[in-house]
Amino acid sequence: MGVAKWMLGAALVAMAPVTGIAAQAPQVPGGPAVRAVKAEAPDNAKVVAEVRALIARDYVVSDMRAPLDKALAKGLAAGRYAKVDPVELSNRLNADMAAVAHDKHLGIHFGPDEAKSLIAQGPEDLSDVFLGRDGFWAKIARDNNQGAVKLEVLDGNVRYMNYRGFFWAGEPTKAVIDQAMAFLRGGDAIIIDLRDNGGGSPEAVRYLASYFVPAGTRLVTFHLKQDPPTSSIAEAVPGGVITGKPVYVLTSGHSASAAEEFASHVNGFGFGKLVGETTAGAAYRNSFYPVAGAYVLSLSVGLPELPKGGNWEGKGVAPAIAIAKDRALAAAQVDALTTLAEKAAPADRAELAWLATAAKARAADPVPADKLGDYAGRYADGRTIALEGGTLRYHRAQGIESAMLPIGPDLFVLDADPRTHIRFQRKDGAITGIQFERMDGSSNFVAKG
Repeated sequence: MGVAKWMLGAALVAMAPVTGIAAQAPQVPGGPAVRAVKAEAPDNAKVVAEVRALIARDYVVSDMRAPLDKALAKGLAAGRYAKVDPVELSNRLNADMAAVAHDKHLGIHFGPDEAKSLIAQGPEDLSDVFLGRDGFWAKIARDNNQGAVKLEVLDGNVRYMNYRGFFWAGEPTKAVIDQAMAFLRGGDAIIIDLRDNGGGSPEAVRYLASYFVPAGTRLVTFHLKQDPPTSSIAEAVPGGVITGKPVYVLTSGHSASAAEEFASHVNGFGFGKLVGETTAGAAYRNSFYPVAGAYVLSLSVGLPELPKGGNWEGKGVAPAIAIAKDRALAAAQVDALTTLAEKAAPADRAELAWLATAAKARAADPVPADKLGDYAGRYADGRTIALEGGTLRYHRAQGIESAMLPIGPDLFVLDADPRTHIRFQRKDGAITGIQFERMDGSSNFVAKG
């Protein structure tokens, strides 16, 4: 039945729970679209037989092996898998396995090229499969900068990293993480975005976590098949552990597996706050097996155990600040800027408070459009305010253009310039103009019309 490459990573199978749809090629930025089926498919009964044998031998939840086998045997006897194309066979097998196991790492898809790659590696050369130095996943890792797809300085010197996948290629990955963490270390607060991180290698989790916990700390223990347990241990990193800064990690229901391990360390070791949504709840460690030479089966073969016991399978990791995925970044900025303002010198406190006000407006519920139309119109000096897509937008000829975020009655902040507020002036209920109020204390009035 070939060899298996195992890793902790829902991104490396189907991202969504397998509930009747085919487990597809991994949905990673820069990854390939699902290809049309061209290769000749093997006999369906042979595929089912190999899947059953692999489950019986290696599936991590021993008391679930018999129910899974029974479900697949029932489908086989009923002709459910006969005379269907490879995609439909994958659909049906996934639906039947999901109905029994509810396991987000368990799934099969038709992938002749991937299966061929797995077979070709051989049992002594697993390090290069998918996430190693060569092959399919290595290219995706390189194309996505080993997961660190974006670094940015936000208002108030809050440093942000969008970390899209826990890729691991040894020294190349270490170099990228070292560079990214040197950048984040220069911030007054740190935000790591895992909202679209479907997982990956526990080695990458271990190395990233090593920047926040002392070297030698046991992070997690893995139980794999019948092997003795192995532990993931933090190591010494360039510059040492980052301390004394607010740290935020953004999560969503798409944050899965290895991303959830990292989120568990944030909570367990207390080095930061989780902001966003509860994670996917995919804890099992999976292997990829070539099946019948043309399919790839992702099978849960191990499970993690956190230092205080248990793991996140089926329940996910809950955030400290619960908020919708699309507002998590703004919410983290609010908390970071507010925290920094509380500790800042008086000269810096006012600016941080203004920046926090803008971030809070970004995280707030939108104001209904019918309450905003009154503000639209032309103002002096070539200024216009228009209602576009339910949002007020300010525009000045040859000048700034920005969304306007409500922060109080008749009071808005410019999204593109959080140090400037716009207060609408009224007479007898009608808007007569706008008063610009700036953080430096300056102010000027612009009439409507």
